[in-house]
Amino acid sequence: MKIVVVHGTEHRGSTYNICQLFLQKLQSEASETTEFFLPKDMPDFCRGCSSCFTIGEEACPHYDRVNPISRAVEKADLIIFTSPVYVFHASGQMKTLLDHFGFRWMVHRPNKTMFSKMALVISTAAGGGMKSTIKDIVDSLTFWGTGKIFTYGKAVAAVNWQGVNEKKKIKINRDVTKLSAKILHRYGRVKPSLKVKILFYAMRFIHKRFSFNAVDKGYWQNQGWLGHKRPW
Repeated sequence: MKIVVVHGTEHRGSTYNICQLFLQKLQSEASETTEFFLPKDMPDFCRGCSSCFTIGEEACPHYDRVNPISRAVEKADLIIFTSPVYVFHASGQMKTLLDHFGFRWMVHRPNKTMFSKMALVISTAAGGGMKSTIKDIVDSLTFWGTGKIFTYGKAVAAVNWQGVNEKKKIKINRDVTKLSAKILHRYGRVKPSLKVKILFYAMRFIHKRFSFNAVDKGYWQNQGWLGHKRPW
């Protein structure tokens, strides 16, 4: 199993350490793990030029930064996104990356490999905000067509991993073990959810009836999705 991790911050705190626990549990099936750290590996803000929509993703002024992450995600079986809570939402660095993947949303040009992939979203905070932070990332993963999405949010009652009490760490380790087992159980047997399929057919209807964007419609036609082919 190939795993790609995108960390929403370079700070190696509770969210990072919980991610490492997951990687340890999944190690028996992991043939390759690649980690990206934001903003180091993708520091640029989206300019809103719409070139990725109207011309193609190669026309993005930050393509050289975005493409290595895009290619790694395409090859992965499991994608892990991590972000501590920043004012009840994902980190700005994570949002910046997700903005650059707007062209992969279902209405545009979803990558067919996403429909058979798993994703895991991890978030922590000293107090609250994990639900809304996770949703920021899950929204994009869903509209990319991700087959199965797992989530783990935890209030750690501390500002760093060293400050998390041992009782809580034992509970976290137990949670990670259970969720890792579920991920391993689904490996190789992923099918898109009903929500993803409904989104696909809704966008298919739009592309069959209208031509808002010639690049997007041409992509759907080339994939055969306006005919009988499906990405799952």
